[in-house]
Amino acid sequence: MYPDVDYSMLNFTTPFELLIATILSAQSTDVRVNKVTKVMFADMNTPEQFAKADIKTIENYIRTVGIYKNKAKNISATSKILYNDYDSEVPADIKELMKLPGVGRKTANVVASNAFGIPAIAVDTHVFRVANRLGFANAKNVEKTEDQLMKNIPKERWRKTHHQLITHGRAICKARNPLCEECNMKITCEYYRREND
Repeated sequence: MYPDVDYSMLNFTTPFELLIATILSAQSTDVRVNKVTKVMFADMNTPEQFAKADIKTIENYIRTVGIYKNKAKNISATSKILYNDYDSEVPADIKELMKLPGVGRKTANVVASNAFGIPAIAVDTHVFRVANRLGFANAKNVEKTEDQLMKNIPKERWRKTHHQLITHGRAICKARNPLCEECNMKITCEYYRREND
């Protein structure tokens, strides 16, 4: 259904830009984040620039993104750590990424996968919903969903499958009103079978 989907919906040119955009994307849309980062990254886009920026300056750029004050603190703290301890380089390692403020497993997986090409499956709300509806996973939380997807999907397909599940969740398998009758997956879909038994 989505053979050519294999890219992030967030706009970025460096691993650092993707890291910041992904931190901003929590509880916000990619469209909103891309609008904010377009302006912000034109003015500053390195760990050094963010590390030296006043917290209010960062807040002003990201004010229209959900929980912006907390995100500004995390962005500032992460930038300072990268500038001071990592020579302004974003680590490619998922465990190292997760040590940074505001970076959980999902964000670390997104950065590792999209910036560095490392096989990973970031489980956001779309991936969680779609994977469990289709029967690719049968889990109550994102961690178990990620574990099950990693076991059920060949490693070389993790990156692409992640984007395909997100795209399917946005286009067809919507949270409130899934378009099951339009879905090519309905013949194998656990959710469709349960709803139509």
